[in-house]
Amino acid sequence: MFKKILIAEDHESISISVQKTLNDLAISNTDYVYYCDDALAKVQKSIRENDLYDLLITDLSFEEDHNIQKLKDGKELIQAVKKLQPSLKIIVFSAEHRSGVIDNLFNEYGINGFVRKARNDSKELKKAIASIYVDENYLSLDLQQEVKQLNNYEFSNYDITLVSLLSQGVLQKNIPVYLQNNDIKPNSLSSIEKKLNIMKENLQITNNEQLVSFCKDLGII
Repeated sequence: MFKKILIAEDHESISISVQKTLNDLAISNTDYVYYCDDALAKVQKSIRENDLYDLLITDLSFEEDHNIQKLKDGKELIQAVKKLQPSLKIIVFSAEHRSGVIDNLFNEYGINGFVRKARNDSKELKKAIASIYVDENYLSLDLQQEVKQLNNYEFSNYDITLVSLLSQGVLQKNIPVYLQNNDIKPNSLSSIEKKLNIMKENLQITNNEQLVSFCKDLGII
């Protein structure tokens, strides 16, 4: 099992809960910090002293206070520590629910596990740690299904542009003007209608309002 773990979490009660979960797994060598800058400093120190962390458990959102930080959130922390220690395993422990954001954390940020803060999250965290220890990425079954739904349809930049315009209150009949002004093709009303209908059909959505809401939930727009 992992021997040395770093916890980056700005809420003390949650940090204590995570530490208890680690104690249940007989992992006692843990450090915890409330700020991303402090987490990075801990990683830097561990490298200098050749006493590396095996695992980082971090939230995504960190509240701002009087202590001005260079690293504003968990994403910036992940990028920073990955540059210093690419082999460091990372679990994101967050209330984030948007499938698009979660999928991006695996594909673009190279995390190894994601656990949503919710009921039974202690059990999920234990499962994640056990899976990652044997080099298996971890995502709970319900989240896997949501991400699979996301990946069943591959959104193009054109798709995202259309949905973004709808989300901004642009009427479908007025979208051609925006596309023409920005030299984006196809820009005929019939092409736009056809593309929106393809998206709705593939995603099993009945109207544009639901399409916008769906894409917001996924973190696409």
